[in-house]
Amino acid sequence: MQSNCCDMLVFGGTGDLALHKLLPALYYLHRGGRLHRDTRILALARSPHTRAAYQALAERHCRAQVARADFDDDIWRSFAERLDYFPMDASQSADFGRLAKALGSDRERVRVYYLATAPDLFEAIATHLKVAGLAVAGARIVLEKPIGHSLQSAQAINAGIGAVFDESQVFRIDHYLGKETVQNLMALRFANALFEPVWRAGHIDHVQISVCETLGVENRGAYYDNAGAMRDMIQNHLLQLLCLVAMEAPVRFDAESVRNEKVKILEALKPITGQDVRDKTVRGQYTAGKIGGQEVPAYYFEKNVDNDSDTETFVAVQAEINNWRWAGVPFYLRTGKRLARKTSEILIQFKPVPHQLFGNGQANQLLIRLQPEERISLQLMAKNPGKGMRLQPVELDLNLADAFNKQRRWDAYERLLLDVIEGDSTLFMRRDEVEAAWQWVDPIIKGWQQHYQSPRPYAAGSNGPEQLEHLLERHGRQWIEEAE
Repeated sequence: MQSNCCDMLVFGGTGDLALHKLLPALYYLHRGGRLHRDTRILALARSPHTRAAYQALAERHCRAQVARADFDDDIWRSFAERLDYFPMDASQSADFGRLAKALGSDRERVRVYYLATAPDLFEAIATHLKVAGLAVAGARIVLEKPIGHSLQSAQAINAGIGAVFDESQVFRIDHYLGKETVQNLMALRFANALFEPVWRAGHIDHVQISVCETLGVENRGAYYDNAGAMRDMIQNHLLQLLCLVAMEAPVRFDAESVRNEKVKILEALKPITGQDVRDKTVRGQYTAGKIGGQEVPAYYFEKNVDNDSDTETFVAVQAEINNWRWAGVPFYLRTGKRLARKTSEILIQFKPVPHQLFGNGQANQLLIRLQPEERISLQLMAKNPGKGMRLQPVELDLNLADAFNKQRRWDAYERLLLDVIEGDSTLFMRRDEVEAAWQWVDPIIKGWQQHYQSPRPYAAGSNGPEQLEHLLERHGRQWIEEAE
């Protein structure tokens, strides 16, 4: 089924996000026949490329990103017919007048403005679109994270965008929400009667949400050194995953109902302030080490990073939700760069049975892994063959690729771009969601500054700072890699 007829305008069209993620996703949508035959894609940036030069640049990057079996020369040529380039400076209002003339006045086409730019350009671009007459009723604007660097800056950006576009036209994207397994989390919870009775404080001991990377900051040093792991990952990706684990069932599966429930969770997060910042957070920065047998430099030797930087590349937080379902259940969040393994996963650790009849049982676990492979695994206790009642954990394992006949898994950006074109904002963040997340994050960052809590060093290729273990060990718990 084809989507609406659309003009997809990508600001920052020569950047990594556009070339590595957006264009490959649009290629796959084209390849699958999901784009309307008259849909146009227009990349915008300051570089003085011709259309042919940009198409060659796009092809080179798409060939590198798209699976070799999926890249077809004939399909690429038909895709390239949609693809054009418009050199302009997004900070200059006059360039938007030229853009309006180039686009024409066809009101039947959906206009999507994808801002793959620095956040400090968001408000200016929105204003220039309005002045040029391009912020029409059917237009949509997509904002990449981060939305600001604090609650105050996020409110300013949201106010600036809101002065031009109605909230229903604003799509704040978090690509984690487009992942198949993340959406399967909602299916697991709300379509299976097995889990609902035990999905609460009476049965769950704690929850771990981990997003671990082996990569460093790569070519994002200038941005990352002013953001850090808390702003770059916790405020958006990990809090969104927490919301999906903890939210109540929405009345309907539509944008407002789902987002209403997510906001309730963010507003119920117990503030972490004062001494709690020391007790319930761990902040780290990687030093030199080895990953995959390769020597890697310390963070402060990375490109475009200040040599005496105290920016954190690792964060762990013990979060708590003050509501009936989750009172007393800690949610442990952790994320970091240059760690021993690359993985994104959610562990639901159930409480042990009330009476250990066989003496050697372990509590059940539900593991939801988002990457590197997408799978859901439930650990149960079973009798070991032979004499006696010796138990051992066994897994009921659902590999989603195998379960669906190894059909190609959609990339998160494919799904989210198609949702934007179709006007479905269910998997996007609403203004109050973003601000509620900052409301919880800001006091933690302030606490680090007030208590001079510098990042703890950890060697690249390790599991993080040694203080990480104390966060769970003092309560008799372990991080998931120790339990495996």
